[in-house]
Amino acid sequence: MCNLVPVAQTVGVNKIVPTISIPYPLGDPSTSKEEQHKLRYHRVRVALEALTKDIDGETVFPV
Repeated sequence: MCNLVPVAQTVGVNKIVPTISIPYPLGDPSTSKEEQHKLRYHRVRVALEALTKDIDGETVFPV
């Protein structure tokens, strides 16, 4: 599995929300449906909060 945070930082993305991997950004197929739902809900919530925040420069939002 590969995470894109280093790539995003290299190209200068301002708002970065880490994910599990490239093929499964909002879930992990090895977990139960309930755990996947909780993970997706949380990641989407963090992403929406990231969109509404004013930032100065590159920021990686914790998940």
